[in-house]
Amino acid sequence: MDTQSAPALQISSLTKSFGKKEVVHGVDLTIPRGSFYGLVGPNGAGKTTTLSMATGLLRPTSGSAQVLGHDVWQDPQRAKQLIGVLADNLPTFDRLTAREILSYIGLLRRMDRDLIAQRSDDLLDALDLADQDGKYIAEYSAGMTKKILLACALLHGPRLLVLDEPFESVDPVSAHTIRELLRRYTAGGGTVILSSHVMEMVEGLCDHVAIMVDGNVLVSGTTDEVRAGKPLQDRFIELVGVKAQREGGFSWLDS
Repeated sequence: MDTQSAPALQISSLTKSFGKKEVVHGVDLTIPRGSFYGLVGPNGAGKTTTLSMATGLLRPTSGSAQVLGHDVWQDPQRAKQLIGVLADNLPTFDRLTAREILSYIGLLRRMDRDLIAQRSDDLLDALDLADQDGKYIAEYSAGMTKKILLACALLHGPRLLVLDEPFESVDPVSAHTIRELLRRYTAGGGTVILSSHVMEMVEGLCDHVAIMVDGNVLVSGTTDEVRAGKPLQDRFIELVGVKAQREGGFSWLDS
């Protein structure tokens, strides 16, 4: 594939099985360069598993993923140079300060120390963490932790940013800061893939969206195409369906 014209991420026939149970069923997705792409679905839909395979964190059972034309599993070093990842619920080095963890991540990526320091200053200032010098990450709030992990993902200047539930447990002020930084990133030519089950947030942020349920992508395209003239929340419920409540159920909750 011509890497100059390749999409930011191309996922082809991606499957994952744990034992005899297949949890992701032949997912195909094309993420355009410069897009703000939302991957939405209920809990257990396969979003995290799909993104973990697409970024090299989890080996697929079959299928492939290419980042800007570089195969994640055939050319992992180059592919991972182009990706920044904020994974959900992964442990971090929380006995380090913000600057220490950024320095550590930068050195792992063989970045120049002066460049690490310069970018650390920029990121900590942009994310309102510059005044937290000397404070361990273990002492951070959930929102602050999300912000420093986002800084780690951005430090090396990736062209594709993959974020798994980046706003979960984040306070409104921190969420606003993160949104503004992501908008600036895509305006500069970067691509964001964001997984979530919060439809209103995705509808307000993303120009493309895919709806995933039970390991399958039901529909994908621009946000307007997927919405089909309806609020994204209504379109999602229409596609996914709502389990009917048994008549008379929970009558014990009535006053």
